[in-house]
Amino acid sequence: MTVLYQSTRDDNNKVTASQAILQGLAADGGLFTPVAMPEVHLDFDQLKEASYQEVAKIVLSAFLDDFTSEELEDCITKAYDDAFDTKTIAPVVKLTHHYNLELFHGSTIAFKDMALSILPHLLTTSAKKQVVNHKIVILTATSGDTGKAAMAGFADVPGTEIIVFYPKDGVSKIQELQMTTQEGQNTHVVAIDGNFDDAQTDVKRMFNDTDLRDRLLAQGMQLSSANSMNIGRLVPQIVYYVYAYAQLLKTGDIDKGQAINVTVPTGNFGNILAAYYAREIGVPIAKLICASNENKVLTDFFQTGTYNKKRTFKVTSSPSMDILVSSNLERLIFHLVGNDATKTKALMTALPSQGEYKLDQANQDILDLFEAGFASEEDTEREIKRVYEEDHYIEDPHTAVASSVYRAYRDRTNDATPTVIASTASPYKFPRVVVKAVTGEDAGGDFVAVAKLHQLSEVSVPLAVRDLEAQPVRHQTVVATKDMQKAVEDYLGV
Repeated sequence: MTVLYQSTRDDNNKVTASQAILQGLAADGGLFTPVAMPEVHLDFDQLKEASYQEVAKIVLSAFLDDFTSEELEDCITKAYDDAFDTKTIAPVVKLTHHYNLELFHGSTIAFKDMALSILPHLLTTSAKKQVVNHKIVILTATSGDTGKAAMAGFADVPGTEIIVFYPKDGVSKIQELQMTTQEGQNTHVVAIDGNFDDAQTDVKRMFNDTDLRDRLLAQGMQLSSANSMNIGRLVPQIVYYVYAYAQLLKTGDIDKGQAINVTVPTGNFGNILAAYYAREIGVPIAKLICASNENKVLTDFFQTGTYNKKRTFKVTSSPSMDILVSSNLERLIFHLVGNDATKTKALMTALPSQGEYKLDQANQDILDLFEAGFASEEDTEREIKRVYEEDHYIEDPHTAVASSVYRAYRDRTNDATPTVIASTASPYKFPRVVVKAVTGEDAGGDFVAVAKLHQLSEVSVPLAVRDLEAQPVRHQTVVATKDMQKAVEDYLGV
């Protein structure tokens, strides 16, 4: 039976996987979501010996079942190649109190590579399957990592154009340079004078602008998304949770069937939602621990049942989590209210108009899977130093947020379940932050800090950072948030 993806806001808007990937965001403003999980036979006795690519084939075949075996094989082979600096693709590293699932071995040294390496191939294959000859315009907002990873994936891909918006003062210098030095005739980067929520809100508004949609279609173009709002971004993230469990089994750290916890540093909620879907298809996960930084809107939601964005937006050392409107939470809300699109739409409509919504009735079994906590800036800094002193291992600020939240959870509950932390970025993306946390001293410029970090960690400087300082800046556009659509229209000539 074909897996159908339904809009979270319209019971009648159901599409196949390739249609969902191509559209990115549903025309009604909802997110395409599986109403029922596919049946996946996860034989961990076999999976523990399988390559990352082989695990990906099993998971993607189940969720993207209107793709042929040959089409998926081609997408997977092209995505998970020598652009990753380890054949393991996503190694699991054992530390004293937890395991780090390192998701930063791709070309842009962040977890977004895990899905954005394959999304361009899934998207162009979907266009062929749906006999769509329009130019696909990827429109996306980034809090730091999605932008670079998306551009790296889509650069000079025929039949595509990509426009990335990022908050001018809301990313690290390394993150900004990764984006503004990006090559590719079809890549466009725009800094805005607002925050990530401003960028994401206006991108979603443009997706729902029927006049813009019609004008683009008249010129042979259509919008799609590289954010985790696109199901083609979300499904590949399920793979690494299956793979991590198999690797722990292979090393003998867990027994077959033994449950693990998963802790995820969480901003837009896509990465932890992928872990929830991994549990739904058979990975023995006991608790999903949602870790936030000082923008703790998700922590408050899980503790109170009210999602309230009416608060001060804070710029922190973990910028990819500096988010007050977590788009992917909408998919979980949809499941929490019994896959009821009418209820979901009412809640989601209340958020922009009232600034909050309250979940009065919800599936308690799903809610009970989640724990939530947050780490302050001081907590994060202390955790980077603590892990370094304990394990001679340097975590980036996002991973350290998760590590701090998990440690507080363990101390509070005495839960000794083996726990995997999604380590979402290389510390080389945030060299000044991690060097200061470890040494107590400001290393100065970012690239001075890179050299110091190399000394401290004894980990090679990744290629993504090594030559960055010498690369020419190619993108220098800065606009007011209100002028984002004008920038899009100027780039596309509409």
